[in-house]
Amino acid sequence: MARLGIILHGVTGRMGYNQHLVRSILAFRDQGGIMLKSGEKLEIDPIVVGRNGAKMEELAKKHGIKRWSTDLDAALANPDDTIFFDAGTTLMRAELLSKALDAGKHVYCEKPISDDLQVALDLARKARGSGLKHGVVQDKLFLPGLRKLALLKDSGFFGKILSVRGEFGYWVFEGDWGVPAQRPSWNYRKGDGGGIILDMLCHWRYVLDNLFGEVKAVSCLGATHIGQRIDEQGKPYDCDTDDAAYATFELEGGAIAQINSSWAVRVRRDDLVTFQVDGTHGSAVAGLTKCWSQHRVNTPKPVWNPDQPQTIDFYKTWDEVPDTQPFDNGFKAQWEMFIRHVVEDAPWPYGLEAGAKGVQLAELGLKSWAERRWLDVPALEY
Repeated sequence: MARLGIILHGVTGRMGYNQHLVRSILAFRDQGGIMLKSGEKLEIDPIVVGRNGAKMEELAKKHGIKRWSTDLDAALANPDDTIFFDAGTTLMRAELLSKALDAGKHVYCEKPISDDLQVALDLARKARGSGLKHGVVQDKLFLPGLRKLALLKDSGFFGKILSVRGEFGYWVFEGDWGVPAQRPSWNYRKGDGGGIILDMLCHWRYVLDNLFGEVKAVSCLGATHIGQRIDEQGKPYDCDTDDAAYATFELEGGAIAQINSSWAVRVRRDDLVTFQVDGTHGSAVAGLTKCWSQHRVNTPKPVWNPDQPQTIDFYKTWDEVPDTQPFDNGFKAQWEMFIRHVVEDAPWPYGLEAGAKGVQLAELGLKSWAERRWLDVPALEY
């Protein structure tokens, strides 16, 4: 059996722990490794690294992980470990990835890769020039709901795509009346890399680019709807960055996308995120896992009449797109793609250049909000 050593940094946070450590890396271990095209099994051997030794030791003991460390430099110096992964804070990420590249490691990371476009571009150029493999998580492309949207698009179901409407978010509790917040306090502090525009426009860039058309222009309005919250120590703090964003995008080919993102909205829709795609021949609505479609021959013909209750049950006029294949955890599926890219030189379209494009759109979204105008999204040079 072959072995692949992976350095995991920042996997004590909610996303890093649940999706990357438990449901991806440890899932590979529990299934006995990854079967390579050669017929050989690849064993995944992780080392978890962080500043808090007690927390690292507890994590390793809980999950039967043989190796842990508080010394990142020593971990990077170990030639037996091939990949460095980071799911820590945004403000530390570019420096950590640069250090890992200098140590000769392939790098894979969460996004945003930075809060500054120039830093992101410099990092992408460094990675490209190093000859090492590099990648950024694009997890929403691997959601079953969006994969079904992609299947509909590839089949020609939509005809010409006219518009995309996205709704993302949920109510994040303020923490002031006995219900703890579901998100960390740094999300609401600009100086710590917080803000929903920086967080979510990086996601919407790769979703729109890969499924519906390259983003050509953006208009974005941000808001700080809730000005004070309670932190992890039970103390009130002021929120000085955006907790909601209302953005419109012009796409290559003429389609218009509108996506609302909010941590101050209550959910009355199919899922925490939904996308509606309308085309000349058909429409579809997708959530995280499910997708519903409506072809033009099945489209009802409502008539506006405010004097009587609606007689059409619109939900019943849509058909669910069936599961025609098994869908693994989206983070795990992309991890396997990246590992095969490193080990087998398999195709990989999600390099740090994609991460830079996400930072670009977030930066332009913030600028659009500040200047209250549309902005073009120019092509980046690497």
